[in-house]
Amino acid sequence: MPVNSLPVSPITPTVDFDKDGVHHGFLRLPYSRDDSAWGSVMIPIAVIRNGKGPTALLTGGNHGDEYEGPIALFDLARTLDPKDVSGTVIIVPAMNYPAFRVGTRTSPIDKGNMNRSFPGRPDGTVTQKIADYFTRELLPRADIVLDFHSGGKTLDFLPFAAAHVLPDKAQEKRGFDAVRAFSAPWSMRMLEIDAVGMYDTTVEDLGKTFVTTELGGGGTARAETIRIAKRGAINILRHANIVSGDVELQDTRWIDMPSGDCFSFAEESGMIETLIDLGDTVEADQIIARIYPVGRTGIAPAEIRAKLSGILAARHFPGLVNAGDCVSVIAVATG
Repeated sequence: MPVNSLPVSPITPTVDFDKDGVHHGFLRLPYSRDDSAWGSVMIPIAVIRNGKGPTALLTGGNHGDEYEGPIALFDLARTLDPKDVSGTVIIVPAMNYPAFRVGTRTSPIDKGNMNRSFPGRPDGTVTQKIADYFTRELLPRADIVLDFHSGGKTLDFLPFAAAHVLPDKAQEKRGFDAVRAFSAPWSMRMLEIDAVGMYDTTVEDLGKTFVTTELGGGGTARAETIRIAKRGAINILRHANIVSGDVELQDTRWIDMPSGDCFSFAEESGMIETLIDLGDTVEADQIIARIYPVGRTGIAPAEIRAKLSGILAARHFPGLVNAGDCVSVIAVATG
């Protein structure tokens, strides 16, 4: 069913998107449940507006166990002065708020993975209703979108900002220009292996400039990655001519994910031994990890070999691994 023919969203904002000043409030989604018959999911939102100009939509907590984005955005919502703004900044620090509150990747209400639920449905699950509101109400307002991610509890990444290779080369250039402005230690031309239902895809299909990140992982945030997130958010706003001041450029190394050969997956379950660290160089056919069976002693571990030469950009984080888990991502340096 086309988006425009779907019912009206049940979500009600308690903020005014078109009024100057700083407005803190909620996206209120009715959610009737055992402990609250007329209850709601209250998703925090901030709008900082000063006159006419471009609009930036900044989001975190698309997955609930990723923290650099929410930390940077709760802080930005508290400190951004509208006198420094020309246009509008919409901040949603935790898109999948139910997942964020319990520290899980997916929603505890419907097990919905927000980043596989777009464009969403106003008459669907809680996660689909939130996705639908972003698709129909927030994204049409935006000129540039920054969506923070990290590896959550199961992956760890080099800290990078990323955009995608797109058919529209003008739109693609806007994305990579914004990545450069974000100025993370690493900048990625990113390949998705599971793009169906992604926020990224919906944003780009609407013709918007889109930047995402992977800023670490392990279900926590480090001081370094928080600094990268905070600096990157302000840099994006300055780059978009929404916030005054110069972009604070840092050295960045460009890396590329040229094909599916970047990814390695476990074919056995067991205990993982990582043989190289993030940022290390890798040669094709090099053993990068071993998976030990843990049912008994004396059995040789399975070997994970690199399919191409490059740099280890991501790795499985927990000590135990299941068959089908992503073990590593290798990227190719381009500059």
